[in-house]
Amino acid sequence: MDQRESLAKKIAWISVISNMILTVGKILIGLIGNSDAVFADGIHSAADVFASAIVVFVIKISNKPADNEHPYGHGKAEVLVSEIIGILLFLVSIFLVFEGISGFFHEIETPSLLAFWVAIFSYILKVLLYKTSLKVAKQNSSKAIEAIAYDHKADIVASVAASIGVLISIVGERLNLHLLLYGDKIASIFVAYLIFKIAKEMLTEAFDILIERNVNAEVLQDYMAIISEFSEVKRIDRIRAREHGHYVLVDIRISIDHKKTIKEGHDLTKSIKLKLMEKNDNIKEVLIHLNPYYSDRT
Repeated sequence: MDQRESLAKKIAWISVISNMILTVGKILIGLIGNSDAVFADGIHSAADVFASAIVVFVIKISNKPADNEHPYGHGKAEVLVSEIIGILLFLVSIFLVFEGISGFFHEIETPSLLAFWVAIFSYILKVLLYKTSLKVAKQNSSKAIEAIAYDHKADIVASVAASIGVLISIVGERLNLHLLLYGDKIASIFVAYLIFKIAKEMLTEAFDILIERNVNAEVLQDYMAIISEFSEVKRIDRIRAREHGHYVLVDIRISIDHKKTIKEGHDLTKSIKLKLMEKNDNIKEVLIHLNPYYSDRT
């Protein structure tokens, strides 16, 4: 097992275990402590358990080398996981909105202070998990781990919203301000909105990769700058690149002097490929097509 796969599995398992603990704690305290916001946060953590478990399963697949049936590798398996997690978070957000709105039509019960402290504990733990997961995701260009990191990010804002909502409700009861009693219900709906927003971002990014959208213009400009360092390249006719999970595939068409031999063209393309991969460690393959260039033509 290589370092990338080992780190990914470690992060995923830490996420599974921590989310299982938080799921049980928040759902139980949410029910016992009369807090819809904390309960909603617990449902989100339950979704995180499922998401992290999927990542553990798929990491090994995404790291498999290319074969005859999958010549471009298995990197998109991670993108599919990101898509699944995004769909899951979207469904969770819809469920939580329904639960939050329905809470307005029942008798208001003030949450306990214990629910507030559970939300605070969840916030602290999730900040640590988010920072660690995102760092590992960036270092290893892993969409699966990045999905876990953004899942933790959703929990961070959800826990903050839940703790504020609970606190507002408690203050409302003690000051006899009836309107503030709805703070917990409103917080649960706000949690749902935050989860929906992150789900939308994940689904959009994953969809773009699955339909092989070109990488952003700045990255392409960087590639072109490297290619232009080779004086033999008379013109860059076309360049495009697509993400394939944790790595990038690049296609290039360049024009060189029509008098160059096949060997000279081959040596040039090999040098360009190695230079691009040296400067960008996430590039896995570079395909270069050569066109003849005639200096006496416009």
